[in-house]
Amino acid sequence: MTPALLQLALALAAPLLLRHVAEKSRALKALGPVVLCYGAGIAVANSPWPGSPDTWLGISQVVVPLAIPLLLFSTEVRRWLSLARSLLLSFVLACASAMAAAGLIGALFRERTDEYWKIAGMLVGVYVGGTANMSAIGTALGTRKETFLVLNASDVLVGGAYLLFLLTVAQRALHLLLPRFQASAPAAPPQAQQPAPSWKQAALAMALSIAIVAASAGAGLVLFGALAPTFTLLLLTTLGIGASLLPRVRALNGSFELGELLLLVFCFCVGALADVRQVTGTSLMLFGFVALVMTLSIVFHVALSALFRLDADTTLITSTATIFGPPFIGPVAAALKNRHLIAPGLTLGLAGIALGTYLGLATAWLLKP
Repeated sequence: MTPALLQLALALAAPLLLRHVAEKSRALKALGPVVLCYGAGIAVANSPWPGSPDTWLGISQVVVPLAIPLLLFSTEVRRWLSLARSLLLSFVLACASAMAAAGLIGALFRERTDEYWKIAGMLVGVYVGGTANMSAIGTALGTRKETFLVLNASDVLVGGAYLLFLLTVAQRALHLLLPRFQASAPAAPPQAQQPAPSWKQAALAMALSIAIVAASAGAGLVLFGALAPTFTLLLLTTLGIGASLLPRVRALNGSFELGELLLLVFCFCVGALADVRQVTGTSLMLFGFVALVMTLSIVFHVALSALFRLDADTTLITSTATIFGPPFIGPVAAALKNRHLIAPGLTLGLAGIALGTYLGLATAWLLKP
C-alpha cells in the first residue's frame, strides 16, 4: 500500500473507530467524536510518521463539498428563513470583530515582525472565511511560506481550545450574558423518535451529493474556464437546499449521519496538519499573535451581541461559521441541541468564505506601512 493510500485508509478508519469509542465510553462521550478526531489528527501530525501534509489537505478538500449537501438534505427551509435578520446581524458583527481584533493586534506587533500587516490580513481571512482564504491572501501578499505553516499550526491549536469550549460549556456560559434562543417553529422531534438511519438510503443520498458536487464543479469550469472553489461551494449549497425542498430527498434516512461522518474525516485531516514542532522559538511570537487575534475577536463579538440583544445560540453558531467555517456547524449545533441553525449556519459559513479574502486584503492594506 502506498503512503497516500495508507493515509486515506487511516483518515476513513480513525473517525469510525473514534465515534464507536465515544459512544461506548462515558468518559469520552463528554468530549464527543469531533474533539477526539481533532486530537487524534494532532497526535498523528506530531508522531514519527506524520504523513504528507498535501495528502491530508487533499482528503479534507474532497470530503467537505460532499458533506455539505448531505447535511442540507434533511433540513426544512421554513424553519430557518425567519432567523435571517438576527443571524445576518450577528454575522456582520463577527466579521467586524475579526477585522478590529486583527487590526489592533497587528498594530501592537508592528515592531515584532515585518510581516505584521500581512499576518493580520491572513487572520481576518481565516476568521471570516477559512484556511483557503488565509492561503490565498498569503499568496497575494507574498507572505513567506514558513509564516503560513506556523500560522496554520497555531490556528489549529488555538482553535482546538475554542472548539472544545463550544462543544462543552459555551452555551451555559453565554446564557449569563445573552438571552436564550427562541425557536420560531416547532422543535425537531427527539432523536429517539426519529427513524433509524438506512444505509441504503444514505447511499442514494451520497450518490445525489456526488452528482451535485460534480454539476457545481462543472458549472464553474464552463463559466470560468477553471475550478472555482468559492463558486462551486455556493452553488452546491444552493442545490443542496433546493433538493431539501423535495419530500423524497428530505425523507432519506441516514443522509445527515453520513454527512456528520464525513465531517469527522475532515476534523482528523485538519488535525493532522497541526505540527506543534513548527511552533517553537521565534514561532511562539506568531502563536501569540494568532491567540490574541482569535480571543479578542470572540470577546468583541460577544460584547456586540450583548449590546444588540442577540441570543446565545445565534452568537455561537455565527462565531462557528466565521472562525471555523461550514464543517463545524453540524457538531456545534448538535452540542447546542439546536438543529434549526444548521442550514443558515452553513450558508453564513460559505458567505464568510466568499468575503474572507476581500476583508482580509482590505485589513492588510489598511495596516501596510
